[in-house]
Amino acid sequence: MKPPTLLWFRQDLRLSDQAALLAAAGEGPVVPVYVLDDETAKHRAMGGASRWWLHHSLASLDVALRAKGSRLILRRGRCDEELAKLAEEVGTRRVHALHHYEPWWRNAERAVGRGLELGLHDGNFLAPPGSVLNGSGNPYRIFTPFWRSLQERMPPPQPHPALHEIPAPPYWPGSDDLADWRLLPSKPDWATGFAEEWTPGEAGAVERLDDFAEIAARYGDRRDLPSEEATSRLSPHLHFGEISPARVWHRIAGKGGSAGKFLAELGWRDYAQGVILQFPDYGARNGVERFDAIEWRSGREAKADLGAWQQGRTGYPIVDAGMRQLWASGWMHNRVRMIVASFLVKHLLIDWREGERWFWDTLVDADYASNSVNWQWSAGTGVDANQWGRVMAPLVQSEKFDAAGYIRRWVPELAALPDSAIHDPEAAGRRPADYPPKIIGHREGRERALAAIRAR
Repeated sequence: MKPPTLLWFRQDLRLSDQAALLAAAGEGPVVPVYVLDDETAKHRAMGGASRWWLHHSLASLDVALRAKGSRLILRRGRCDEELAKLAEEVGTRRVHALHHYEPWWRNAERAVGRGLELGLHDGNFLAPPGSVLNGSGNPYRIFTPFWRSLQERMPPPQPHPALHEIPAPPYWPGSDDLADWRLLPSKPDWATGFAEEWTPGEAGAVERLDDFAEIAARYGDRRDLPSEEATSRLSPHLHFGEISPARVWHRIAGKGGSAGKFLAELGWRDYAQGVILQFPDYGARNGVERFDAIEWRSGREAKADLGAWQQGRTGYPIVDAGMRQLWASGWMHNRVRMIVASFLVKHLLIDWREGERWFWDTLVDADYASNSVNWQWSAGTGVDANQWGRVMAPLVQSEKFDAAGYIRRWVPELAALPDSAIHDPEAAGRRPADYPPKIIGHREGRERALAAIRAR
């Protein structure tokens, strides 16, 4: 019998359209392995919400593997060290995996490749990051021309179906027990509401895609309305690779209507990966250097304001609803993400990196590229970004996008207010005693933000 090949899972926790699995199975017996590596990631180790998702996704993947005559081996430590140990145990030097582009994963791939024969494959993006180039042969920094160029290469290849059976090795090496990793929160269990919102794993991803396909034609018309279920909610499934973007594209592309707007969001995901490939420290450094001179607020008062923002106690109902939805479900509506990000950066003049770090810990779809690029877009500090002087007016945004039902769900102390008062209960003279006054006035916050950019 041929020696087995290791199949190294990371953020690609699926069996369908899985190029690394196909390559490994084509060589003989396969030993699937997931290594929990917090050491290589260092300060970018997964946050709490992502760990909740990972636990359930790994459990689902193991069930799916066992149905095909295989199983998932779990190890914890540095990827290069643990894969080398496992390879020696099973008598192989071959490893197959999908390409990943976060800086720590690229470091890990180099380290693994120094000791083992590592075969890397594409499959987590519509096109390999770094492969969509402008006329000068350079990667794009601006989304619009990038998207035009990417569309010329679409559609992506048809997705490959899952194998009926995965060849097993003659014996199975030892594996950690998933429960021993303690990925789930306890004392307290702050994720009690997550299970009501999510079904991690490939089956849950397919079900979510099927549901979205029924309404995709209206996506562009309804996606900005937080009170409606009009978005795909596929972001955590895509982040963890439980479904391939190629499969999503082919399912949605023919739906007509405004479904093309959703395909552009898939393109934005590819664009964000291209940005971090060019700027690996994009999650910590301004994309445009001139913004380094901005004097962000700090000290006790700023810390208190940051805490109020995190807890959803700013006095702006749309902001507070978004932050409470995030804490309760691990996710936030995309339009509201832009509103709360602009509020933190412009109204409160708090460094965008504080918000990015909070999202990193609390989002189930916390993706380094998307999180960093989106925060820098909202802050105005990125290579392709909203202008600093464009300060979102949360009260106007709330009414414009009909967020009354959304606010009632996530800010229950305002649930009894009519639509005419719920967006700004303080101005309407209807603020309940248990709801805080505005942390800062809109005009005051806007003027402070404009003054900060003039002073740099």
